[in-house]
Amino acid sequence: MATRVEATCFLVDEQTSQPHPPAVVAMAGVSKTFETASGDTVHALSNINLEVRSGEFVSVLGASGCGKTTLLRIIAGLEPEFEGELTLRGRTSGGAKRDIGIVFQDANLLPWRTVLQNVLLPAQVLRLDKRASIERAHDLIELVGLKGFENKYPLELSGGMRQRVAIARSLIHDPTILLMDEPFGALDALTREVMNSEVLKIWDATKKTVFMITHSIAEAVFMSDRVIVMSPRPGRVVAEVDIALGRPRNIEMLSGGKFAAYTGELRRLLDLGSVSTVGNSR
Repeated sequence: MATRVEATCFLVDEQTSQPHPPAVVAMAGVSKTFETASGDTVHALSNINLEVRSGEFVSVLGASGCGKTTLLRIIAGLEPEFEGELTLRGRTSGGAKRDIGIVFQDANLLPWRTVLQNVLLPAQVLRLDKRASIERAHDLIELVGLKGFENKYPLELSGGMRQRVAIARSLIHDPTILLMDEPFGALDALTREVMNSEVLKIWDATKKTVFMITHSIAEAVFMSDRVIVMSPRPGRVVAEVDIALGRPRNIEMLSGGKFAAYTGELRRLLDLGSVSTVGNSR
């Protein structure tokens, strides 16, 4: 069973006593098993129970191969076959959903389309109003800090700029939920730090519900309201840690004592989850 953690007692503040908004994503007893081409059975997820509330920024931490991306793909409707129940906005989910936006580690921009054309792609696929979509695309391009680059092609952009385009593209159809799968994993450390801050500004401006997969403990603490800690495969929820650092967040927080306490607690929980999994496998 997962543990709800406030880290050490001095980290709890007034935020933890506020009433919680309704759940946008709810999972109950979700498990996932794969059959490999060689006939082997892989147990990716085991009995996942979690909620993501409206407007919340939630990150998932865990070792490579623990099922984090599988979890995200189930929410996105890209893994329709699984055990247990998934509800989105109170309704049982099945298949890909229009009110979900996804940002992957690779920006996956079409090289023959400009920044504006790449951002508009989902709107064209969904056949949204053309005039309104173009206006929204310009607003989003400005929001992600790329005003003036509308007619540039992906090869003319840095890695961080391409990822900004991907974020704008994921928001063009005004989704309720934004899923992010290691969105900064391919970026250098300095660019990644800048993008962390920029995404928080975008999140604050759009009020979206964000569910992010990451391998970075510091990134999870800096960006999140709550961090889900998963065990190695089969992935289980080891703990949920509320991050009571206040907002807005700034880079100076990274050197603070409270920040260090959270990162230390998450490291301990990750190690505890690994030990627990080894014990359960015997």
